[in-house]
Amino acid sequence: MDIRAGILVVALFAAIGAYVAVRAAVKSMQAARKLSFYSLRKRYNANAWRLLFFALFLLAFAYWLPFYGEPMVYQVFPPSPTPSLTPTITLTPTITLTPTITEPPTLTLTPLVSDTPSPTTTPFLPSAIEMLFAGPVTPNPDAVFTAIQFSTELRDGEAVSPKTVFELPIETMYGGFDYNNTLAGVQWTALWLRNGQLVCYETEPWREEWGTGGISGYTECSSPVNGWQAGQYEVQIFMGYEWKVVGRFVVLESLVTPTATATWTPSP
Repeated sequence: MDIRAGILVVALFAAIGAYVAVRAAVKSMQAARKLSFYSLRKRYNANAWRLLFFALFLLAFAYWLPFYGEPMVYQVFPPSPTPSLTPTITLTPTITLTPTITEPPTLTLTPLVSDTPSPTTTPFLPSAIEMLFAGPVTPNPDAVFTAIQFSTELRDGEAVSPKTVFELPIETMYGGFDYNNTLAGVQWTALWLRNGQLVCYETEPWREEWGTGGISGYTECSSPVNGWQAGQYEVQIFMGYEWKVVGRFVVLESLVTPTATATWTPSP
């Protein structure tokens, strides 16, 4: 490949890169319209504008390269005359066949039923939450969390009178847990879901003052998407990308079930 062909190939790749950047920017803007959280929507829009400016730069570079870039390359690498090739006669070696003995194929029996258990569905982090990570994502493999206890009241970092069934209205819900063998700086995340839909979250690096173990860990949710509503809730806790514990509770419109009462009216 000569210099001109190489420059044309680079310009072509720059144009393709601009097209890919524009498509990615459009997809990012479309995804931003579907997000409920303002901070995520703002991040997606900012990323889309960066991709658009990068696409404009690639288009300008692809236009500039064939007209102005090629003369500059020739100044650094001046073209040299191409030497003419002198044909040479090469001898073709003859192939001598050596008889070989082939062994008969062996029959390998494969069991029809596999003893390996099939994988089960486990909690996972949405890609929109992963974009907010600010710390390392490799936790201590020995880190453990106890079962989550839920309450609408928190005292000294512990849930007061925890239960699994609650009644509206609710202002703030707390999920308390004990932990051990955690590492400072590792990203930890708590996802709050209502009927399988993400309504609240918190994610940040594990603070050094929390220590490597304790009995006063908790996560809280005070303003879920569309407010507190009746339904089945689930809280998932992760260290890095590793799922650690899941807790569940139920919110009802009212804990009192109305009962029918009969009244007797005398008749003459």
